[in-house]
Amino acid sequence: MLAIPAQELTGELPDPPEFAALSEPTFVSISDILEYKALPEYHEPDWVTSKYVDAGTLPPVAERLPKEPMVYKTGNMPEGIGVYGDTMRHVIGGRPEGWNYIGGQSQGWGGIDIGLSECLTRTGPLFEVKADELEPMPNLAKSWEWSEDGHELTMHLIEGAKWSDGDAFDADDVMFFWNDNVNDPNVTPLNNATPETFGVGTTLEALDPYTIKWTFKDVRPTQYLYAMAYGSFCPGPSHILKPEHPKYKPSNTYEQYKNAFPPEYMNIPVMGAWVPVEYRPDDIIVMRRNPYYWKVDENGNQLPYLNEMHYRLSTWADRDVQAVAGSGDFSNLEQAESYVEALRRSAEDSAPARLQFGARTIGYALEMNLSANGWGEPDERAQRVRELNRNLDFRKAISIAVDRQRLGESLVRGPFTAIYPGGLYAGTAYYDKASTVYYPYNIEAAGALLDGIGLVDTDGNGIRNFPDGGPDVEITVLANTDYGTDTNLAEGVIAQMEPLGIRVIANFQSGTARDDMQQAGQFDWHVRRQGSEMVSVVQGTAQLAPTGPRTSFFHRGGTDGTVDVLPFEQELVDIVNKFISSSDNAERAELMKQYQHIYTENIYTVGLTQYPGALIINKRFANIPAGAPIFMFNWAEDNIIRERVFVPEDKQGDFELHPETLPGKPGGAGPV
Repeated sequence: MLAIPAQELTGELPDPPEFAALSEPTFVSISDILEYKALPEYHEPDWVTSKYVDAGTLPPVAERLPKEPMVYKTGNMPEGIGVYGDTMRHVIGGRPEGWNYIGGQSQGWGGIDIGLSECLTRTGPLFEVKADELEPMPNLAKSWEWSEDGHELTMHLIEGAKWSDGDAFDADDVMFFWNDNVNDPNVTPLNNATPETFGVGTTLEALDPYTIKWTFKDVRPTQYLYAMAYGSFCPGPSHILKPEHPKYKPSNTYEQYKNAFPPEYMNIPVMGAWVPVEYRPDDIIVMRRNPYYWKVDENGNQLPYLNEMHYRLSTWADRDVQAVAGSGDFSNLEQAESYVEALRRSAEDSAPARLQFGARTIGYALEMNLSANGWGEPDERAQRVRELNRNLDFRKAISIAVDRQRLGESLVRGPFTAIYPGGLYAGTAYYDKASTVYYPYNIEAAGALLDGIGLVDTDGNGIRNFPDGGPDVEITVLANTDYGTDTNLAEGVIAQMEPLGIRVIANFQSGTARDDMQQAGQFDWHVRRQGSEMVSVVQGTAQLAPTGPRTSFFHRGGTDGTVDVLPFEQELVDIVNKFISSSDNAERAELMKQYQHIYTENIYTVGLTQYPGALIINKRFANIPAGAPIFMFNWAEDNIIRERVFVPEDKQGDFELHPETLPGKPGGAGPV
């Protein structure tokens, strides 16, 4: 059977089961959420004033704030102006590598980085912004304007803001991040912060300490404002990091630069609301309030309201268990295996936490390494696999050999999971079912496709061989052991490839090791939970196709930096670039229809399953916005705007481990 007509393989994509979200957001304008202005007076917790300011060890709060701080408006706070005190207790499955986020170190995830890093713009709270007014929120960049020709974007940074150690934040921090991290090929910042993320040929310069200017090849590419949010443009403290960079310390290697600030290094200067003050391996990370934080409420109260953040170092599954039980305060319920028990417990009157499901914005796909020109320096076996990956009939065979219904039900039964053919998620703004090509499960046709490309079992051991008397077809699949869902889906793929005659070998790694292998191109297949690019589309857009040598998660440039794009990939690249440069909403919608059709027709990735997530939050917390998704433009830790979350006085608990203390000197042990 040399060829199977495409129409004999495609079928009607089933609609997802009905599963309504429990609440919807109230849509507002960005100007309803915040503004920048000076207030007549400012306040802080009484203990900060009496213990530190009055003692002369800390300047008065007004001197620690910028000229015009960010002011959160009371009308957008569900419970209004808050009170100081208490702790939010997180449980996470990650382990921190250290604090050099811009140098490529993982800080453990689970909201740690969101609590200590701030970026030029902000997107998490956009879930409640009116669709016709949607644009990134200001943050470290408080305003911006375009030149008349649309090629230049001038940004104005907050003036007079300080890092948590009192050092001034200014354009030097921005330019160090851009010049010596994003544009240094020896540095791999997390979350794909590469030059191409901001447009090929884009330049950035500092005009003065509080003004920077972007110059783009395209006209008014407003798309890149989204790329300036978490975590692609979150500057680090240059006064601490720069002295360790090999450019300024030639005796250092790039590996030494990356690892110069291990998790034991305390009080790393941050622009975020909380600072790491304690780390106990495999136990806990404690973060205390930043005395120089640059945001306030309308009464002039310096934020955050919460004094302390805890991150218990456990497992991601334990995060859900503890949040439901009340020994933890917050969880993004995202492992489908936990859903039934979490729903049962939260329905009880005595339940300490509330549970809210949202849209199906969690999706997994099998990504095949498509780079055949050297990324990751593959050996002979891996090179053969990559050539197979680039063959459409091979991708079709793998896709129709996956029983997506069974995969979803293996995670959880009920109206949670839906068949995911790949591409944009159903229910998101740019998804169009009519543009989606679906190849249903068909194991017989899958076998025929493999026969047709010469993959047959020539030695009789049940495993197909490469053509011309080649060895058995053995493929490794990379997956993240930090999440049970990842490994469960990978194990399901392995099992479903067995009757097809494909031997798939598990390569299960912890999150940080998995990240390193993915970035280095050391994988054949990768079961990966896809990110914001498949949800919002307007964020991480450059990652939708190999628009540059380092934008794609599974097809990067080879040893010479070139990407050996397949013809359909070039079509995707062209569509994505047009989308980025367009400000016409109708044109953008049409472009994404084209993208979805080409993507799914060519099985760019093998979609596995998609399902909703749920926010679990302890009932004692106030100012939690209605309808906050666990993931859309960003994670829920950013969506709920934690710096303005508070606990009413009559509900506060005795959870602080370092009461009435502030972060100490950078590198020093513990708070003061």
